[in-house]
Amino acid sequence: MQFLFGDHLLDTDRRELSRSHAPVSVEPQVFDLVVHLMKNRDRVVTKEELIDKIWHGRSVSESTLTSRINAARKAVGDSGANQALIRTIARKGFRFVGDIELRPGHAVAGEPALVLEKDAQVSLPLPDRPAIAVLPFTNMSGDREQDYFSDGISEDIITALSKLRWFFVIARNSSFIYKGRAAHLSEIARELGVRYVLEGSVRRSGSQVRISAQLNDVSTGSHLWAERYDRSLADVFAVQDEITEAIVAAIEPQLYAAESFRAQQKPPGSLDAWDLVMRALSHFWRITREDNFAAQALLEKAIAIDPHYGKALGLLATSHIFGAHMGWAGMGAAVPVAERAALAAVEADGEDAWAHHGLGYTHLFQRRFDDAIAEFELGLRLNPNFAMAQAFYGVALCYSGRWQDGDAAARRALRLSPRDPFSAIYYGIAAYAQFIGRNYDEAIQLARESLRQRGDFVGAHRVLTASAGMSGQRALAASALEGLHRAQPNVTLAWITNELPMKHAADREHYLDGLRRAGLE
Repeated sequence: MQFLFGDHLLDTDRRELSRSHAPVSVEPQVFDLVVHLMKNRDRVVTKEELIDKIWHGRSVSESTLTSRINAARKAVGDSGANQALIRTIARKGFRFVGDIELRPGHAVAGEPALVLEKDAQVSLPLPDRPAIAVLPFTNMSGDREQDYFSDGISEDIITALSKLRWFFVIARNSSFIYKGRAAHLSEIARELGVRYVLEGSVRRSGSQVRISAQLNDVSTGSHLWAERYDRSLADVFAVQDEITEAIVAAIEPQLYAAESFRAQQKPPGSLDAWDLVMRALSHFWRITREDNFAAQALLEKAIAIDPHYGKALGLLATSHIFGAHMGWAGMGAAVPVAERAALAAVEADGEDAWAHHGLGYTHLFQRRFDDAIAEFELGLRLNPNFAMAQAFYGVALCYSGRWQDGDAAARRALRLSPRDPFSAIYYGIAAYAQFIGRNYDEAIQLARESLRQRGDFVGAHRVLTASAGMSGQRALAASALEGLHRAQPNVTLAWITNELPMKHAADREHYLDGLRRAGLE
C-alpha cells in the first residue's frame, strides 16, 4: 500500500518514505508508528495502543514515546508546534489529520523516485545518514533452481542491515530490480541515492558453497572490504544464517570507518551530530588515553546539538568507563558521569544497542553484575551482530566468574568481526578468560596475539604478566611486567584490587597471585 500526502509518499511494501522524490531516512520503529497512525486516521490512537502495537507491550517511558512522536513528525515534515499532520489530542492520544491519497502497492508510472527505468538517468540526493544498497548476489552455479539460495543471502543481509538503525538501507524490491541486469555501480548508486553498494556471488558445487562479498564506496570508487567464505552445505539454512551474520558484522565497522574519514574532511563549522559521533568513533578505536579524551569532547558537542542522541550518549558512557578500565582515569570520577550518560541514552532511545551497551558496562563497574549482563543481553537482542557488545559482554561474564561463557562471547566477537578496530581487545578478553580457567599457555598465546596487534593494550599486558607469573616463566614474567609498567605506570596490586570488579574473591586473589609472582607490588 502507498500513502500519498502533500509532497510525501510512504510505501508500506518497500518500507520507504520519500519527499519530493527524495528518500527520507526513518528508523524502522518510527516508520511503523507513522503507518499505524495513517491506517487508523479516522480515530484517536491512544498511547496504550501505540505501546501495544509498536513496542509489543514492553514498558516504555513517556519521554521515549514523545521522542518517537517527534521523530515521526520530523519524518513527515511536521512539527510539535504546527501539528499539521500528527496532532496530539490532550489526555487521549494522537491522530493523523492530513489528507491522504491511497494507491495500490505496485509501482506507479511516472514517479522517478520509485520507478527506475534503465535509461532514466535519475539521480537521487543522498539521505542524511549513510545509505547502502545490497545488490542481489549472483548465482554462479549455472543452475537457475539455485537462485533461491543466492537471493536468500541477499534478502537476509538487507533485513539484518536494516536493524542497524543508523544506516539507511534500500529495500529489497528496489535493489532487486538490478537482478540479471548489466549496470555500472555508479549508475546504481545514482539511481538509488546511495553511497555504499554491497555486491557478491554464490557458487555451489555438490555439498560445498563459496560466497564472495565486496563493499564499495561508490563516491570514491574504492573497495572498503572484501571477503570469501567457503562452507559445507550440511544445513543450507544454517550456512545462510552464518554467512549473513558474518557479512553484516564485518560491514558495520567498515561503514563507520568510512564515515569518520568523510567527517574528517569537513570544515568544523559544518559538522552535525552524526559527523561528530563518527569523528569520536575514529578516536575511540585508536585506544589511547589522548584519543579517548578527544572522543569524549566530540561526543559532548554532539549531545549539545542533539540531547536525545542515544548512540552518542551510550558511546560517551562507554568511553568514560573504558578510560578508567584502562587506568587512564579514576573509576570514582568516571562512574557517575557514565551512569548519567547511559541512563539518558536508554531513556532517549531504548531501542539503541549502543545505549544498552553503555549502561551494561557502567553497571559492571558499579558491581551490579546481574544488571550488567542483562543490559548487554538486551543490546545483543537488538543487534546480534554487534561485535563490540559481544566482547564486553564477555568481560562482564568473566568478571562474574563465568569464564567459559566469557571466552565464548569473546570468540564470537572475533568471528563476527575479525578485522575490527577492537580485535586486539577481543583477543585480550579471551586471554583473560583462559587465565581464569587456569589455561595459562593458551592465555599467553592469546595475550601475545593481542599485543602483536596493539602493543600498548593495557589489558593484554596485565593478562600476559599474570599468566607468566602463574606458569613460572620467570624471564617472560619479568619482560611482561616491564611492558605492563610502560603501558600503565600507575598499576599496583592495590589498583587491581580496588578498580577491577571481580565478583568472586577467589578470582581476584588468583589474578593478584599471578601478578605478585611476576613481581608487581
